[in-house]
Amino acid sequence: MEIRGTGPLIGKLKRNANLNDVKKVVQMNGSEMQRKMQRDSPVDTGFLKRSIQYSALDNGFTAKVSPTAHYAPYIIYGTRFMASQDFFRPNYFAQRQKFLNDLKRLMR
Repeated sequence: MEIRGTGPLIGKLKRNANLNDVKKVVQMNGSEMQRKMQRDSPVDTGFLKRSIQYSALDNGFTAKVSPTAHYAPYIIYGTRFMASQDFFRPNYFAQRQKFLNDLKRLMR
């Protein structure tokens, strides 16, 4: 997830909130997205579901959630022989909106 124009946001967050609160929001949203993706991923052997990993980067200010199974893009986008079973993008866009709302609530 990438947010542009973060200068004013960071300034207001520094004045209104502790940066540990921001880290908690990032961690919470990252783990929620991981759970949602695992819940919605198609299960045949369970390898794809178990391959969806969450990792915290940049001292907790960045959350990375990604499937590591080599065939995950084929499931997400589909092939000419198989329809898409996208478990990634719908959850990403829903979680992105929730994340932005959480940050706005922190700024108040």
